[in-house]
Amino acid sequence: MIEKCLFPAAGYGTRFLPATKSMPKEMLPIVDKPLIQYGVEEALEAGLHHIGLVTGRGKRALEDHFDISYELEDQISGTAKEAALEGIRRLIRECTFSYTRQIEMKGLGHAILTGRPLIGDVPFAVVLADDLCLNPEGPGVLAQMVELYRQFRCSIVAVQDVPLAETASYGIVEGEVIREDIVRVTRMVEKPKPEDAPSTLAIIGRYVLTPDIFDLIEGTPAGRNGEIQITDALNEQARRGCVMAYRFKGRRFDCGAVAGYVEATNHVYQQGLGRVA
Repeated sequence: MIEKCLFPAAGYGTRFLPATKSMPKEMLPIVDKPLIQYGVEEALEAGLHHIGLVTGRGKRALEDHFDISYELEDQISGTAKEAALEGIRRLIRECTFSYTRQIEMKGLGHAILTGRPLIGDVPFAVVLADDLCLNPEGPGVLAQMVELYRQFRCSIVAVQDVPLAETASYGIVEGEVIREDIVRVTRMVEKPKPEDAPSTLAIIGRYVLTPDIFDLIEGTPAGRNGEIQITDALNEQARRGCVMAYRFKGRRFDCGAVAGYVEATNHVYQQGLGRVA
């Protein structure tokens, strides 16, 4: 039912300068594997084989990563180092990759709209690679959401509780509790001050969206800093029909911030989830 996953990956990653001056933030490694690869692996686990990336200037390394490197592979062929490429070879073999470029950075809503030619008129997932989500004890977050989509057939956003003091960093949802882990969204507020936050349920970088979201984004006026926010389009979608917020099983690391990135690296290393040889 859902076969496509969109990765908005055009941002500059300014919180990691100077490292991201010439390297995409999505290529920052967690132990031995870049963030973007973790995201694509999560998508493939959920049955999403068609991967679309919305890139920008200076992001060529993303395309190169999901391609064959003949010189490198020739050099390590037949050695123990060849095993390190097994994961990326599987992704190249089992997924198709398509790319488009976002010319101007105008917010997440605009980035998703830029990916419309890669998606078409079908439901799809969205992954923000700098949110690393891990669930070693069960299905990944995206697989959980795809299964939920089969039940509700509407847009779904992943949410987690955050401290009240941090609501100004997230889109915050309000709604009717359907069950312990599902809320039917009635309203979303983009980065509210703590005193204005309707809840502490924060949207993280995992979405399942129905294709009507594209028309809603097109009709969404730009807000602060000229950006088009996906929460505005989702608000309209919730008003017209149905949007669910899902408290996922697993752990999320905000690798868009230095502290979260270091925490994720330490966690993956200590849990033995990455190669350490």
